[in-house]
Amino acid sequence: MMLAVFFIFLLMLFFGIPVAISIGLTSIAALFWLDIPLIVVGQKMITGMDSFLLIAIPFFILAGELMNIGKITDRIFGFARATVGFIPGGLGHANILASLIFSGMSGSAIADTGGLGTIEIKAMRDAGYDDEFSGSVTAASSTIGPIFPPSIPMVIYASIAEVSVGRMFLGGIVPGLLMAVALMVMVFFYALRKGYPREPLNPVVMVRQFIRAFIPLMTPVIIISGFLTGWFTPTEASAVAVAYAIIVGMFVYRELSWKHVGEAILKTALSTANVLMIIAVSTLFSFILTNQGVAMHLSEWITGITTNPNLVLLMINVILLLLGMIMEPGAIMILVLPVILPLVRLLGIDLVHFGVVMVLNLMIGMITPPFGMCLFTVSQVGSIPLSRLSRAIIPFVFPLVTVLILITYFPGIVLWLPGILKL
Repeated sequence: MMLAVFFIFLLMLFFGIPVAISIGLTSIAALFWLDIPLIVVGQKMITGMDSFLLIAIPFFILAGELMNIGKITDRIFGFARATVGFIPGGLGHANILASLIFSGMSGSAIADTGGLGTIEIKAMRDAGYDDEFSGSVTAASSTIGPIFPPSIPMVIYASIAEVSVGRMFLGGIVPGLLMAVALMVMVFFYALRKGYPREPLNPVVMVRQFIRAFIPLMTPVIIISGFLTGWFTPTEASAVAVAYAIIVGMFVYRELSWKHVGEAILKTALSTANVLMIIAVSTLFSFILTNQGVAMHLSEWITGITTNPNLVLLMINVILLLLGMIMEPGAIMILVLPVILPLVRLLGIDLVHFGVVMVLNLMIGMITPPFGMCLFTVSQVGSIPLSRLSRAIIPFVFPLVTVLILITYFPGIVLWLPGILKL
């Protein structure tokens, strides 16, 4: 029966029906089929959204919107360009560094792509970089956003797996830095092969751009140091990020007005409604999977093949990569986690380590054809045909998969920082 349910769900996605509606209609059909009272629809949907941790989602989305409207992204890219622009393929490296910095403010790959993407692609296009390369670097670098703290997907994972958000955030710092280095190595060799330009190294300009971007650069420092010192929780950090963005944009740089704040709140409300609707209906679907014993059957099937944690992680990674190509990350987490968490716990795999592995895996899916959300966003903001971008992005997936393999089989990369900080 469950195979028929999954087939109906995938069929609806194939015909372009939104993810939330597809999951919701499939769940209701399954309830009729199983003769389960429909009262559970409201119960499970409300339960799925009833979490204090999820309050962080709209605040981090709003912080990213305010940073974009307040022209803070311009200052970040200017600093990144002055800092690493002298390396062959300079603007490609600036693109990656800017994404790493902005990831410490928004926690969202889409916010990174939509905000920085317009600036980055225009600058690279004006400097003679081809559109495919510019769009691919922009999409690939945006995946750092949900890995380096703060991170919206990690908040969702922590609420489901019942682990510390602070440990999740700290666990993402080293992998986020590794992703940036891996992508910069890729850009370096691309630049040498294609003869991409680099910019002159000018220490005076570098210092000037640092001063110009100093206040935005303090955002991730404030967020990370705040929950490390106990000044505020990771959830409260999202509200601090919003307040900081308003103060900087409105009173320091004077690029932000109350009208802009209202527009940002409206966009945030729409984005948050979409995310929470997916969470709600996915919780309902997860209830059906649990009711049918899918988690137990999956555990029995996998442990019947192997009980080696390394091989189990490989199998889970392959499944997640395939799912990430066709579905939204939040929906995958809420659908899949209740099914695989019992197996992960049974094999003694650390939940923080597994969480960072899962989030990185799903972020790779966001740039992988055919349905990678970041590809659609880059195609839109950069006016690059999706067909060309889908072919060009493939080489940039490999550095990210390399980092995924490293953090999968060397858990110390993830757990080292939370361990030494005792969080």
